[in-house]
Formats: sequence, structure tokens, C-alpha cells
Amino acid sequence: MERLLSVLAVAAAVCACNPLGFFNSRGEEVDNQETLAHGMIVLGARLEDPYSVENITKALASLYPTKAETVNVPTTHLYVRFLPAGEEQFELLQGMGVDLLDHPVDFKIEREGDYYHDPDIPDGDITWQYAVVPPDFVFPAGIKYEVLDKCHITEVQPAVRSVDGIDWEEVERESFRLTGNGDLLLPRTKAGEESVVPEGRITIVDEYRENSPIGVAGVRVSCNTFVKFAHTFTDGDGYYKMGKSFSSKPRYRLVFKNKKGFAIGLNLLLVPASVSTLGKQEQAGCSVQIDKYSNRALFTRCVVNNAGWDYYEKCKSISGSICTPPGNLRIWIFDILRASSCVMMQQGVGIDNTIIGEYLGEYTSIVKHFLPDLTLGLKDAGNYASIYATTIHEMAHASHFMQAGTDYWNKLEEFILTSFVSSGFITYGVGTEDDRGYCEVAEMWAYYMQTRLYRERYPESDTVFGTSYWFYPQIFNYLDERGLTCYKAFNALQPTVIDRDLLQEKLVNLYPEAKTMILLAFNRYR
Repeated sequence: MERLLSVLAVAAAVCACNPLGFFNSRGEEVDNQETLAHGMIVLGARLEDPYSVENITKALASLYPTKAETVNVPTTHLYVRFLPAGEEQFELLQGMGVDLLDHPVDFKIEREGDYYHDPDIPDGDITWQYAVVPPDFVFPAGIKYEVLDKCHITEVQPAVRSVDGIDWEEVERESFRLTGNGDLLLPRTKAGEESVVPEGRITIVDEYRENSPIGVAGVRVSCNTFVKFAHTFTDGDGYYKMGKSFSSKPRYRLVFKNKKGFAIGLNLLLVPASVSTLGKQEQAGCSVQIDKYSNRALFTRCVVNNAGWDYYEKCKSISGSICTPPGNLRIWIFDILRASSCVMMQQGVGIDNTIIGEYLGEYTSIVKHFLPDLTLGLKDAGNYASIYATTIHEMAHASHFMQAGTDYWNKLEEFILTSFVSSGFITYGVGTEDDRGYCEVAEMWAYYMQTRLYRERYPESDTVFGTSYWFYPQIFNYLDERGLTCYKAFNALQPTVIDRDLLQEKLVNLYPEAKTMILLAFNRYR
């Protein structure tokens, strides 16, 4: 694990400070004042939390000395940290609605980054996870935790503010001043004006399309000032709007846990969803434009995110439906590998440890904590289009898995990974091996869908994927051009369809009116 982190740290340093396009709430491009590194966060001095009940109480006494003795400052949240022992405990917390952050929020950040690992936690183990939970939170048995502070976040108590006549927003600001954080404060909105909440748009440039930047769809945007957090998802066009206002510049992050349910890693650490930090930006929100010259990790995550969003959308159509991948699909991105796979390990597919070890190499040690479903090797994918195509291919496999089942996938992945390890590069054998039919059907489907969705995105392209191998995705392409669409073809991908002859038979049984066309397609490509 130590060697793995060293390799990844070097890779992060190479692409750490590539520029992003930042825009203010008026759509004007602004110079970002912070250097956004994308390696490990470097913490500075600890800061006094202005949201602690103790400090809010002092601020109340400072502004309202006659009321301070009669007004109780309630605990609205607890600032805690957890130390999950493994994926099961980590996911238990997430399932309880706990938003986990891998670094403390009451420290000055000397250098920005996308992850943090506590120096007291051994490499290879999950680091402390920080969170803000309700005061009546029931801590699950068996998970180590510490309550760091009792907090009062004023914005969640509008009824209290209206009844007692206390300007709780000003109390919050006074607490910033009394705790030595006054330099972080921004001007208040004018009397009678509503507080400004962060909003903006996250976009990305696809250099293969000449139109305007497109939205990063369904990605989670998170921001915080100390223990005061706000979260939301972008819509299909990349727009977001938070539900809270802030007294100082919030620190923004993109969390690659998509609204559709899939999560994108690897975050150079043991967490299921990657995080890309955007630094401190305007309290009214920030907009970001990403392109291939931006930080490499951020760019690839956003492209994979959009490809996943598009694929999930495509699965449900007025023309029919395809099984969507599992709602909790976990995708790992590897920039130092070329091969991709649909191993579906989190979904219960069992792969021999020796085979997966030889396939993942340096990354094998982290499998013990978080099992991947899709692995994307993007070493040779340098642009939006190539990353998009690779992601669609593996997503198509994930849909096939949902219908074919675990037993089918055990056979398929053993064949694929064994072929890869024995050859030293991505391969599907030569078409004469035992169990080749599993690979034949699965790859015909995945390359066909890769071609179909790629051409929908890039209508001017005549690219066809997978035609140089011993199996023939051209069969599906041929049928599609003549009306037997992907939605109809998918119905044939049943657990018993384990070679092309059985695939042909199933298609004929499902669509007898198209028998002549189906037989012609299969006979054409032999």
C-alpha cells in the first residue's frame, strides 16, 4: 500500500496545478486566488470553531448581555469523527445518511488537495472520517467514534430567531470575531434582502463538439465553512443551488457520487467516491469550466460522470428499456493502466485473488476495503471522446450483468482476466478456448453499444468499435440499422445465452417476424 500511495502521489504532483476556469455569480470570469493542488491536503494550525455552543453562547452574551442569562443556546449538531474498520462499517454510516469527510474542518488548510490521511493511521487502513450529525444521532455499535464538539448552526433555527428577537445571524458573525476568525467574514446582505445562497454551474468542454460547454450532470456539489455544510446535486445541465447561506467564503468540492447512484473512485485513498476540491470561492456560488487542460483527475472524473449519466438516461426510452446498472455501481479510474473491465465484485462476483492481483498490480491491496464493479484504464485515453467510449462499453457490460446474473459473470470474468494475464495485454483469446462463448456474447453487446452511443453523441463519426476481434459486434450493428434496436436485442441476453448460436436462436424465438434478417446477419459474419 505504501508503494501504491507513492506512485499515485507522484502522478498527482505532475497534474496538480493545472488551471480551471472560474466564474462568479454574474458569469464573469475571475482569477482564482488559491492554488488548487490535487494531491494530499496539508493542514496548518487548528482554528477555534465559531459554531460551537460555547462560542455562540459567548457571542450572544457579547451582543445581548441582558438576554444571555435567559436564552438557552441549544445543540443543533454534533461534530464527530468515526474510524470505520472496513467497507461494511463505512457503508453502514453512509446508509444512515452520514456525510463523511476524510479531514477535519477546524484546521487551516495550508495546501489544498483532494484527500487526507491521518499520520497516526497506518497506510492501508481507512483514515478518520469527519461528520456533522444531529444531537440525537444513535451511534452504531462497534464503530469507533469521538464527539469533537457540540455545535449551534443558527440557520436551522429560524423559528427561534423570530420569537426571541435575537439576530442569530449577527450572533454567528460575532462568534467569528471573538474566535479570531473575523478576517473570514464577508459583508452582510442589506436590510430587507434575503440572504444569498451559493449557486452556479459546473461545465466541461468536449473538444469533439463545436457547441458550447455542457453541464456536468448529477454530480454532487458540497461546500462548508467550519462545521456548517450544504450539499446538492447539479441538474442535467450542470446547474446547482444550495439551501443555506454563509457568512464567509465556503470551501467547495465536487463529490463524484452521482444522483443516479453510481460512484467514481479511486481518490488516491480508501473511499468509494472521489472528491475534487475547488477551494474557497464566493458565498454567492461559483461556476467552473473544465477542459482537457484542467487537472487530469478532475477532467476524467467529469467525463466518466457524464458518460454514466447519459447511459442511465439511455436505458429508459420511449423506444424500450435496458436494465440500468446497479444503483450502487462503483467505478474505479486508473490512469496508469490501459485495460478496463466489468468485474462487478461489489455485486458478488467472485474472482480468484491471484488473477485479480496480477490484473490490478499495485492497486490490489485496496481491494480488501472497497470492491470495484467497473475499472477504467485510461492511460491511452487523452480526450473526452475516448474516455466517453470506454465508459459506455463497461456500462453496457453492467446492464448485461443485471440480466445474465452472477454465475454467468463468474465464467466471463475468469475468461477475460485469465486471457489478459496470460497475454500481458488486453485480449479476448483467439476464439477457440473453453467458455469463449461467454466472452463472445458479452463483447458483441458491449462493443455494439459503444458504437451506437458514440455515434449518437458524435453524429459525424463513422467509428465502429471491436470489429478487429474474432467475435462480431457487426451483427448487432447490422440488425440495428434494420430496425432491431438495442432495446430489442437486450432482451436476448439471458443467463442461458452463452454463445453466438444460442444468441441467434433466442433472437429468432423472440422476433420470428425478423427471422430471415437475423439469420442473414449471423451468416454474414462468420
